[in-house]
Amino acid sequence: MLRTESLVKVFQAADLQTTALNNIDFRVQTGEFVAIMGPSGCGKSTLMNIMGLLDTPTSGNYYFMGENVASLPETKRAQIRKAKIGFIFQNFNLIDELTVYENVELPLIYLGTARTERKTRVSEMLDKLELGYRKNHFPVQLSGGQQQQVAVARSLIANPSLILADEPTGNLDSTRGEDIMNFLTTLNEGGTTIVMVTHSQRDAEFSSRIVNLFDGRIVNERY
Repeated sequence: MLRTESLVKVFQAADLQTTALNNIDFRVQTGEFVAIMGPSGCGKSTLMNIMGLLDTPTSGNYYFMGENVASLPETKRAQIRKAKIGFIFQNFNLIDELTVYENVELPLIYLGTARTERKTRVSEMLDKLELGYRKNHFPVQLSGGQQQQVAVARSLIANPSLILADEPTGNLDSTRGEDIMNFLTTLNEGGTTIVMVTHSQRDAEFSSRIVNLFDGRIVNERY
């Protein structure tokens, strides 16, 4: 599914240079569920952003589905993101002015999906997550758990090859958090590849492999 070779990311601010990733060699097989852990500032989010084609490395290679995408122009990276990668964020990142239905529909609009097909797919997804009765509500009218469920629905609506989850339970209570993790596990069992950044050892135990980062390097992995 994806692999990195000697991946380096350096941030430059005035006279200060920070190496966020230092020669990362990393591989995720199709169908894996991988958790990335480490202290704040270790490079987890930077690695996630590069894997999601939201950022580019300073040097090294990143292969996604067989293609070296490390230095592709933004237009091409955006096309890949829209068609093949789904994102779940800690802060949900829903659009407040759009209803639940419209938030979930948005990726299909970007892909140019026909209106009738959009209606069918969104309705089926909302029913699957038991959110159909909330489709005309706005994010502010939902609980945190419901907002995260909407974010999950939006990430899945385009049938992505890869789900990237950044602290998906960080703003949820333990019960809602476990519901989200159980749902991600079910997705993975159905064949969806998932890479998750988390501080939670409890959440990480849902994965099939845990990768630990420290100071921009992979220090250990365990299955």
